[in-house]
Amino acid sequence: MNEQPDSAVVEMLVELACRAPSVHNSQPWRWVYSDRGLDLFTDPSRLLDVIDPTERQMVISCGAALDHLRRAAAAFRWSTDIDLLPSAGRSDHLAHVHFVHDAHPRSHEFDLLTAINRRHSDRRTFGPVGDDRILTRYVLQACARYDTAITVLSSQARTTLAKASELSAAVRKYDATYQAEIRWWAGHSMKSGGIPPEALISRAQASRVPINRRFPEPREADRTVEREYVTDESTVVLLSTASDGRIDWLQCGQALSSILLAATADGLATCPLTHMTEQSGSRRVVESLAPRGGVPQVLIRIGVPMTGSPRRTPRRAVSSVLSIAADNSTRARRDRAH
Repeated sequence: MNEQPDSAVVEMLVELACRAPSVHNSQPWRWVYSDRGLDLFTDPSRLLDVIDPTERQMVISCGAALDHLRRAAAAFRWSTDIDLLPSAGRSDHLAHVHFVHDAHPRSHEFDLLTAINRRHSDRRTFGPVGDDRILTRYVLQACARYDTAITVLSSQARTTLAKASELSAAVRKYDATYQAEIRWWAGHSMKSGGIPPEALISRAQASRVPINRRFPEPREADRTVEREYVTDESTVVLLSTASDGRIDWLQCGQALSSILLAATADGLATCPLTHMTEQSGSRRVVESLAPRGGVPQVLIRIGVPMTGSPRRTPRRAVSSVLSIAADNSTRARRDRAH
């Protein structure tokens, strides 16, 4: 029997999936639901042409949303059979999701569901955290499932990362098209996405986290906090893949989601970093830290958060990212009537 959830359930699941992180909160995804199941596509209108010309970060972002969807569905007793890159010749069609109403969620699934709504990127300094709180059995299993290597970088490696970050910033400093694009997506409020001023930090705060991307300084920069770490003592993990194709990016995005949600459920702060893997020069520097010659994709800062929390970035309305076939809408109305 091809029993799929009604459209109201799918709308709820997609709304949760779209809480996933995306490059500059561009939310570059669209979903289509029919009696066959749910399909995930990239939204080329949300591509950052200068920052992400190969669509690598767009696909990683969509992979994170796909994993968010799978975690949310499990908590509502729907398991998911996911087919990646299902349409030959259509690079925008990333996944087809078939639902089966047979999941038996445990407490961990409900913890992750709560984490979906709590997770946000925190660009402030973090306190230290032990590797054992990051490399949990759950995280290691998720990375293995998604063919993504996770490496906890040493404190010495941070010097290398700082150089890579500085190199990336230096190359971009006089790139007018890059500067225009980053100012379009960061530093002012847009209902359609982007990073609002409240989610950024002051130049003084940013100087204490030298491996962060350099964003425009927001006008409301100097917020008062009860406790602030003078120096950033976060642990940095590197996600790398065996090769550098679309399937690798999609898998890495799913692993990224798993790690962020696990850390959030454990009360830790996180911040994904992609600027050091955008350009060939800085990417080669990061590649020297990848084990066994892996291809570096994403770095993540993880640590104990400061008091308070940055405001969550806005999300697009579900109606603007999800299309529901007419037959599903009709069936949902009929089911509710009964």
